[in-house]
Amino acid sequence: MSVACKIFMLLLIFVQYTLGMAQDTVRSTHDSLIFSGQLTGWAHYNQLNSLPVYLGGRYIPQLNYQIKMPNERMIDFEGSANIVGTAGFKPFDTLHYEGDVTPYRLWARYSTKQSEIRLGLQKINFGSATLLRPLMWFDQLDPRDPQQLTSGTWGLLGRYYFLNNTNIWLWGLYGNKQQRPWDIGDTYKNQPEFGGRIQTPAPKGEAALSYHFREVDMTAFGIMPPLPQKIAENRVGFDAKFDLVVGLWTEASWINKSKNVGLLTNQEMINLGTDYTFKLGNGLNVIYEHLLFASDEQAFAFSNTFSFSALSLSYPLSIDDNINVISFFDWKNKASYNFINIKHQFKYFSLFLMPYYNPEKYHLPQQGTTGAQFAGKGVQLMIIYNH
Repeated sequence: MSVACKIFMLLLIFVQYTLGMAQDTVRSTHDSLIFSGQLTGWAHYNQLNSLPVYLGGRYIPQLNYQIKMPNERMIDFEGSANIVGTAGFKPFDTLHYEGDVTPYRLWARYSTKQSEIRLGLQKINFGSATLLRPLMWFDQLDPRDPQQLTSGTWGLLGRYYFLNNTNIWLWGLYGNKQQRPWDIGDTYKNQPEFGGRIQTPAPKGEAALSYHFREVDMTAFGIMPPLPQKIAENRVGFDAKFDLVVGLWTEASWINKSKNVGLLTNQEMINLGTDYTFKLGNGLNVIYEHLLFASDEQAFAFSNTFSFSALSLSYPLSIDDNINVISFFDWKNKASYNFINIKHQFKYFSLFLMPYYNPEKYHLPQQGTTGAQFAGKGVQLMIIYNH
C-alpha cells in the first residue's frame, strides 16, 4: 500500500471517529457548508528565459464544513485542490505547455476552547521573521507572492492554549517527499518526522522554542566514503518578537546531522529584524531584516558564512491602491534583488503589476528552482479573483 493511501485511510478513520462523536452529541443549528475559491491568471515576460513569455492560470476550489457542538467544541473539515496550467513560448518559434491537478489542503480537525487536533494535508508555519525566515521548516511562503501559496504537509498537529497565552504545539509528519526550503538531504522514505514548539508571553512581546527530528538520506550528494543510508537530523529553533517604540524580533535555527558530512554537518541561521510605520502621508511601513547563514563541519564555527539583508517599503496610495518595494542584498556576491508590487483593488478582483530587476545568476535563499524564472529583468501582471 502506498504512503498516500495509508495517510488517506488514517484521515478517513479520523473523520469517521469525529463524526461518530458528533452523532452522539446534540448539535446546534449553526453547522455550515461553505464553498469558496481563488482564481488567478498571469502573464510574465523575461527576455533572459529560454521561453520569454509565460501565460498561466490557477484555480483553487475550497470546501469547508463545520459542525458546532455544545461547550464551544467544533469539528470541521477542509478540502481544496491546486489546478494549474501554464504555457511558455518564444514568439513564432517554440511553445511549451503543461498542467497539473494536486490536492492543496485535505484535513479534519477537532477543537475546543483551548485545544485543537488536526490531521491531514495542512499548512504548518511559525516564527517571527517576515522576509528571511530561518524557521521556514515546512512551508514555502514568499513575501513577494500575492497568492501566498505554499504546499501542504501531511501530518498530525495538536495545539493547546493556556489561559496566560502560552501555547504548546506537537506534530508528527509522514509521507512528505517534497524538498523544503532549508532541507539538505531527502527525508528518508517511510520514516516519520516529529517535533514540537512552546510559545510563551514575554515582557512587551513573546518568545518560543521549536524542535524537529527527521531521518535524512544523503546519498544524492555523492559523499565519499559512502555514508549510512539513514542519518539523524535534529533542528532547534528560537524566535522572539517585541513591541517597543519599533517592532523588534529575532529568529534563529540550528540544523545538525548526527554523522560527519563535511560542510553540510551543521547549519546555523540568525535573523534580526525591525519594522516601523512612519507618519508620512498615508503611512509608510518599513521592514528591515538581516540574515546570517553558516554551514560548517563543526557547530557554531561560523567559518563558511553568507549574509543577506532585506528591506520592504509599503505605502497605501489610496483605499484601493498600494505600492510595495522589496529589495534583497547578497553581501557575499555583492548582488541586489529588487521587486515592486503595484496593487489596485477593484470591486470583485485584485490587479498586480510586478516589475523586477535581479542578477542573471540567482542566489537568493529559500527560492529553490522557481527563482531561476525571475533571474534578470522582467515583469509580471497578475489578476486574482476570490469568491
